[in-house]
Amino acid sequence: MRVWIAGAGYGRGRVLDADEARIPVLDHGVTVGDGVFETVKGVAGRPFALTRHLRRLARSATGIGLPEPDLDLVADGVAQALDANQEVGTSRIRITYTAGTAPLGSERVGGEPTLIVAIAPFPPIAPTADVAVVPWTRNENGALTGMKTTSYADNVRALGYAKERGAGEAIFANTAGNLCEGTGSNIFLVLDGRLVTPPLSAGPLAGITRELVLEWAGGEEVDIPMSALADASEAFLTSTGRDVQPIRAVDGRELPAAPGPVTRKTMEVFVERGASDMDP
Repeated sequence: MRVWIAGAGYGRGRVLDADEARIPVLDHGVTVGDGVFETVKGVAGRPFALTRHLRRLARSATGIGLPEPDLDLVADGVAQALDANQEVGTSRIRITYTAGTAPLGSERVGGEPTLIVAIAPFPPIAPTADVAVVPWTRNENGALTGMKTTSYADNVRALGYAKERGAGEAIFANTAGNLCEGTGSNIFLVLDGRLVTPPLSAGPLAGITRELVLEWAGGEEVDIPMSALADASEAFLTSTGRDVQPIRAVDGRELPAAPGPVTRKTMEVFVERGASDMDP
């Protein structure tokens, strides 16, 4: 596998074998998780919805106080990394942008940021997912709310909790007791025939697939009490790696349909629209 990296010692970017790429041990992204990232799907050597992902990367970066990245440089890095990994079919394109080298501790020194584009295969999407509600909450008022940062330890812990219970994704409430999101996904429910998803004010990440589903298939953004999970006739997850994935069961309780008619139609629309435009 080959990666593209820019920053200290790499100038405007170079492609290297993954085992040759090096970043300093004092990179703030390593020591305190001071960075942001994007995961983009590559199909036949082309990135899907790259423009939307790069805009969100910039929003996340400036949101945590990092300099806005050069998005043309990042796009060029993506193209170079894809070209260097042509043997990979459907690919996971990971763009990571950190504060660069800094002293140990939380203070930044305004050094040169680090930018990495790595490529790996994307595993096939399972036909359905089981989810588990975790006992921890998302803070919809936190400093990092709505930003895709590299501080993912809470997601690692929550996903481990879900897997211990036979589920493939964890679901968070927010501090108000309303539905929020998964560890790396957004969630939609069908309630009394209405397709609904938590609003961004409830604390979820502004997922790119979520955004496209709302534009292409409709749906309402409303605060959803956690108790509504028991009332849903259908539910599905959205993310770059899942596209639109029906939820089969919540905490071991099977939903009436997976996929139901609303979910199935949403899946069909997403596949059709996504195939017709690689950068919607």
